[in-house]
Amino acid sequence: MSRALIIGAGGVAGVVIHKCCQNSEVFTDICIASRTKSKCDKFRDELQDKTKTNITTAQVNADNVPELVALMKEYKPDICINVALPYQDLHIMDACLECKVDYLDTANYEPEDTAKFEYSWQWAYRERFEKAGLTAVLGSGFDPGVTGVFCAYAQKHYFDEINYIDILDCNGGDHGYPFATNFNPEINIREVSAKGSYIQDGKWVETEPMEIKRVYNFDQVGEKDMYLLHHEELESLALNIKGIKRIRFFMTFGQSYLTHLKCLENVGMTSIEPIMYEGREIVPLQFLKAVLPDPASLGPRTVGKTNIGCIFKGKKDGKDKTYYVYNVCDHQECYKEVGSQAISYTTGVPAMIGAMMVLTGKWKRPGVYNVEEFDPDPFMEALNKWGLPWTENFDPVLVD
Repeated sequence: MSRALIIGAGGVAGVVIHKCCQNSEVFTDICIASRTKSKCDKFRDELQDKTKTNITTAQVNADNVPELVALMKEYKPDICINVALPYQDLHIMDACLECKVDYLDTANYEPEDTAKFEYSWQWAYRERFEKAGLTAVLGSGFDPGVTGVFCAYAQKHYFDEINYIDILDCNGGDHGYPFATNFNPEINIREVSAKGSYIQDGKWVETEPMEIKRVYNFDQVGEKDMYLLHHEELESLALNIKGIKRIRFFMTFGQSYLTHLKCLENVGMTSIEPIMYEGREIVPLQFLKAVLPDPASLGPRTVGKTNIGCIFKGKKDGKDKTYYVYNVCDHQECYKEVGSQAISYTTGVPAMIGAMMVLTGKWKRPGVYNVEEFDPDPFMEALNKWGLPWTENFDPVLVD
């Protein structure tokens, strides 16, 4: 019998809620909490007659630690699944420490006023979580998340050392809008408009945004343009995977998306610097978020597939070895199952699985950890069971 507090009520949260309700043997009780309680109530009303999981809802401001503490003390969850905004990670971790609750998120902390994300702020909590006997799992989405589990699985089963990792994130879906983002617009645009970077020989190498482009032929999607981005899991994987010489992250973008993004950048709409407008201060990027389509609304109109995975090159028994493991996910199949598009689905399912790993004791260890620091095998098995089956290729086309 486990009680989970789910903070957030967006597209990813919706998938987490649905999957927890499918897994009622582990998640006997869930509380959905958000700033807007009506969104939480909508999920409860949709699912409460279709699941054995007991669903309650609550209103909470995840920026307010005392409010979080009061809710946790009242509900007494075993784990808090944080699918709110990355700006709120530290507040929620503080509340978990005070209330003796395990913690899991899908994206690392970002300061709201700086387009910068790294693990240092959350890694600083290691000793406090360890002393409290609590487990904090960082980045249990897909990337970061499943990509880290893929890396741990490759290291455990196929390599003595992994020298090169390329993480490839392909979205072959089409939602029909001239411009929209598949997850939170504010986070998405901050991420893709930032400078790119990769790790080479233990050092960060910085690139201009979208400077490095490659073309790759993705299984079940086809040939797509992909661009090198900075991505958070590079930082932890470079520390936790043996033998790394280079690790890179690529994401696909269509030309229409890039053209619109460049225009928005040129007129200042992607800026996070506050400006005065009609006597009040606004942040242009937050205003842009308000006028763009809600990612949670894209499910019924998005068609096509995603393909996300990792290509490895390293050595086994002194010989060169390559390996590619990936998942293909269909947008419309996701919508039929849980009412979301595949981007939310591929993030929400691993969040549920990661929480299940903690609650069932498979990943229960005091401290703050990235997913690749745990045994990957039960997580990999669960991916096949809960909707994200993976495919292996032992002779992949490498990225130059």
